[in-house]
Amino acid sequence: MRTFKDILAQYDWQTIKNRIEGATPEEVQNVLMKKKKNIQDFLLMISPAAAFFLEIMAAKTQRLTQKRFGKTIQMYAPLYLSNECQNICTYCGFSVDNKIKRKTLSNIEIMLEASVLKAMGVKHILLVSGEANKSVGLDYFLNAIRLLRPHFANISIEFQPLSLDAYRALKDAGVHSVLVYQETYHREVYKEYHPKGKKSNFEFRLDTPDRLGQAEFYKMGLGVLLGLEDWRVDSFFNALHIDYLQKRYWKTKYSVSFPRLRPAEGIIEPNFIMTDRDLLQLICAYRIWNEDLEISISTRENERFRDHIISLGATTMSAASKTNPGGYAVDKQSLQQFETSDERSMEEIRKVIRNRGYEPVMKDWDHLF
Repeated sequence: MRTFKDILAQYDWQTIKNRIEGATPEEVQNVLMKKKKNIQDFLLMISPAAAFFLEIMAAKTQRLTQKRFGKTIQMYAPLYLSNECQNICTYCGFSVDNKIKRKTLSNIEIMLEASVLKAMGVKHILLVSGEANKSVGLDYFLNAIRLLRPHFANISIEFQPLSLDAYRALKDAGVHSVLVYQETYHREVYKEYHPKGKKSNFEFRLDTPDRLGQAEFYKMGLGVLLGLEDWRVDSFFNALHIDYLQKRYWKTKYSVSFPRLRPAEGIIEPNFIMTDRDLLQLICAYRIWNEDLEISISTRENERFRDHIISLGATTMSAASKTNPGGYAVDKQSLQQFETSDERSMEEIRKVIRNRGYEPVMKDWDHLF
């Protein structure tokens, strides 16, 4: 059976890069006038030529987002369970070669962190950990979900790629959605960023969304780490991946995130700088191409950008995020995976959203229904 790996093999990185850079304003203008967009239209909308149409694209993005999602922003917060990791990733503070204090939350500590999030009004949480099979494997995750499930309406996860059977077990335990980022689709350089550990297996990670689709999760989230390689080319391949998944696993909802490389302990500097204007163009391109796609904005981004993106395409936002295990209550000094930029509280963000005429949604649905 054909997988995305087979589709990816039909494309050449440099050829796509040349096509993006060679796009003309006339081509972009024609795309913006089309009623239905395809993946090649997305390519044109992320091109340098499309930057001249950003105002038009932003207005169209606002209309399409309100039409599909209304004037609402779904709120969530991450809960980091562990910073133990067996991988070397040159851009991550949790990388095994960083000599840092490692911590994995106990049952009591998990519930202490949860109590702080509940007091903020958080109903949707994202569980995050490093990739360490022995200390934070499937049994650990299932136990954490068992503890947290009665207290939150929605549990999403972002940790190491697992087998199909493991994903089915997590779905049965009550996991709503799974986020998995390829980091970069540039196969030739992927190993340079992931020289050691299970994550160095490009194809196993690439096949992960297929396993998620087969497990029939309600939603899956994709993205690339913006700053490793050319953001335009990587984003094209990420959209190509989403396009494939939506056609094959049509029962599943999809979201896209935009993690820009942020400062962290021992990491490399970004190879490619992505400006706020670039990121806005990318968000607009995703929305105009795909009206059903959820667009998630994290606290990696600065306050000014997050305030403006509320009415320009965002559907989901985190707030008051701590990116270290125990960061809310247990161990506030432990190492963060990366530095956040927007440090405002959950209530402050909710107020900003309301002031812009939007509704912050803490709970949008319940498994009981």
